[in-house]
Amino acid sequence: MESDTIKKILESVAAGETSPDEALLSLKKEPFTDLGYAKVDHHRALRQNAAEVIYGEGKTPDQIAGIAKSLRKGGAETVLITRMKPEAAQRAQQAFGADFIYHEIPRVGIVGPLPAPTGNGTIVVAAAGTSDMYAAEEAALTAEALGNKVQRLYDVGVAGLHRLLAHMDDLMQAQVIITVAGMEGALASVVGGMASCPVIAVPTSVGYGASFGGLSALLSMLNSCASGTSVVNIDNGFGAGFQAHLINHLPGSAPAEQ
Repeated sequence: MESDTIKKILESVAAGETSPDEALLSLKKEPFTDLGYAKVDHHRALRQNAAEVIYGEGKTPDQIAGIAKSLRKGGAETVLITRMKPEAAQRAQQAFGADFIYHEIPRVGIVGPLPAPTGNGTIVVAAAGTSDMYAAEEAALTAEALGNKVQRLYDVGVAGLHRLLAHMDDLMQAQVIITVAGMEGALASVVGGMASCPVIAVPTSVGYGASFGGLSALLSMLNSCASGTSVVNIDNGFGAGFQAHLINHLPGSAPAEQ
């Protein structure tokens, strides 16, 4: 939205011609930038408390760079790009230079600085094994790019439960916990049975043949007996990180004791 348009809306509110609620509605309904191959939504943060995120899979390097440039021009200080291939990262490096960082394991790119953490507490990301880090890091980086304090607990799966129990204080003090696991996906139920906060389970496609590319972990998590556990799609670390961000920024939620 251009500054002149915003100024006219604010002047109308000041003159009593428009109510604050009507002005807010006008801001939310402002149009996008049409690039031909994409319609870039500059006001998603106003509606959803998070700016538009670029899903890199299936987009060309030039398309990703173009969308990122449009978001930055529209006022987004931090642009998150998920499922980004190395060739797209090289193009973004050319376009943004030192303002761009690429994380190879989760294939996540970030343009601009990470915002200072806000919200009601800490988001804990617990991954069962090192092989699950691609999805866990996607979740952690998503949450950090949206302005959350994140603590990582990696390789704490049920094959060695003492590794998880060594972090009981961290789990008890978390505002939201994201559990990431493949194989049989048992970590979500174990954590869900101990924590008093919402637990978001991410099934991964890690495992041998009978894991069916993550379907076994998905079904185990969906059938968890632990109350307060929700499940996102297979390998969807981004979805878990985004959901955790929304929970951590709910108004009126008391922060967990630190």
